[in-house]
Amino acid sequence: MPFGILEDHKLEVVPGTVLLRDQNDIPDDLQNIGVTRLKHGKGRYEHVVLVPQPSDSPNDPLNWPTWYKDWVLFLVGMSAAVVGAYGPMLGPGFVPIAAELGITVEILSQSTAWLILTLGICVFIFNPAAKIWGKRPVYVFASIILFVVSVWGAVATNYSSFLGSRVLGALGMAPYEVLVQATISDLYFIHERATRIAVWNLFLLCGICGAGFISGYIIEDLGYEWTFGVCAILFGIFGVGIVLFVPETTYIRNEVTAQVLAKTGIQDQERGAVNEEFGDEKGAGTVHVEYHNISRKITGNGSSHDAATEPKMSYLKSLRLFTGRYSDAKIWKIFTRPFIMFFYPCVFWAFLIYGTTLTWIVVFSVVNGVIFTAPPYNFTVGQAGLTSLSPFILCIIGEAISGPLNDYICLKLARANHGIYEPEFRLVLMFVVVILGTVGFFGFGATVHYVTHWTGPVLTYGLANMALAFASTCVFGYVLDCYPKLAEESFVAINTRNLLTFGLTYFVQDWLVKDGVLNVFNVLGACFLAVCALTIPLWIFGKRIRGAVARSAFLNEFMTDL
Repeated sequence: MPFGILEDHKLEVVPGTVLLRDQNDIPDDLQNIGVTRLKHGKGRYEHVVLVPQPSDSPNDPLNWPTWYKDWVLFLVGMSAAVVGAYGPMLGPGFVPIAAELGITVEILSQSTAWLILTLGICVFIFNPAAKIWGKRPVYVFASIILFVVSVWGAVATNYSSFLGSRVLGALGMAPYEVLVQATISDLYFIHERATRIAVWNLFLLCGICGAGFISGYIIEDLGYEWTFGVCAILFGIFGVGIVLFVPETTYIRNEVTAQVLAKTGIQDQERGAVNEEFGDEKGAGTVHVEYHNISRKITGNGSSHDAATEPKMSYLKSLRLFTGRYSDAKIWKIFTRPFIMFFYPCVFWAFLIYGTTLTWIVVFSVVNGVIFTAPPYNFTVGQAGLTSLSPFILCIIGEAISGPLNDYICLKLARANHGIYEPEFRLVLMFVVVILGTVGFFGFGATVHYVTHWTGPVLTYGLANMALAFASTCVFGYVLDCYPKLAEESFVAINTRNLLTFGLTYFVQDWLVKDGVLNVFNVLGACFLAVCALTIPLWIFGKRIRGAVARSAFLNEFMTDL
């Protein structure tokens, strides 16, 4: 029972539990599984077993140079940053924009809600597409849509046209809600993921937060239409980058299972398992490391049996929009999987943590343009936008700390746990999330209600965003480590939080008028603490829950493509 995590005694190998460090004190029953023959990290990570194990092919994304992986992440991350800005960028100018369009602030606020609702629906469309045909065509299509709707928004002359551009924009935004995290899973090993998740989240949150203080002055000096114009320019630039430099990252490899702890007697003929035999000097029997030999009808990018001698794919060939089919499963089956995954305990927990925290953050962007431009603060639109400078800076600090710290903690805990890694190790930083979120949400309501100096609400606004920075690293790292093969489905399920966000942004202005800022943010803060408290039972029972899911015959059949 490592650190209070209860063992699962009904399943010998629990998915997500892996031997992450090759060290002298690994358990006796794992001493002879041939770990030295597995691939390890380099330099200071030379004792880290690479999970997942890469193939021998130079075309395997896990084998790409680190600088190129990071370049791919930069391009999709920057696109995600602009996507993050696209939703809340009008917040500081709600009052003048509503007047210009001849509508009320409440109706303008609802336009953001409709965008969020459409976004929540669209993620269900792109998950099957990416799962079957790969991520590259989806990224390229999304970039084109985002460029077109940004130009449309810049030239819209009435509210109906404006609303149409916003709603259709959700079609292009959706892939960046669910695919970037899965792309990180394609490119990086377990001990590298939290840092890269933090990088992606840094882009996204800086887009969300930075939109306010930049767009405020754009709206004030050039008109709100130019917020769309700037987005069109940026989507155009990064869209070209994606077309030219982001190849397909989905890859089918004949891989050693993540659970290299598999032992004597493993037979899995139905899945085409190939067992490599190692001698057992202690006489405990023959030990096997299990391999999955993917020999299906799919024609997608994947390693062959002679992967080590495969020629490196040419640059022009890597630019192909379609590289084959990556799943045998029927579309309806892939479409429905996120609904099932929503009820996986770890995914439901992630939905609650990420959904409530991010939704409460969106509320800030909706109400700030009203709160700070009204008495007693009487900010201009540009000054109201500058309030986003606090979360912008604190998000950068939070992401710079949370990702590397999360990976460091996981390696340290694995070392203390005789080399064995548990995904629950990702949850340690939730302590920081609780502290930051409590001060952020409760503090914002109190400082606005009691009319403190403007630094009070601005600072607490930033701390709430910093809480999200730490929470995202914990949430996405944990889910990726538990269910790496179902990353897209997991993040679609988590992003049903858009329905929660839609509901709250739709009526939050009326709620504020009725009950006041203090009561609203007290309720939000209490809900935040309630869902964070669920981390405690997840830490204790998480491994047993993973084992129970793995033992379900229905889930084993329905959630795989075999």
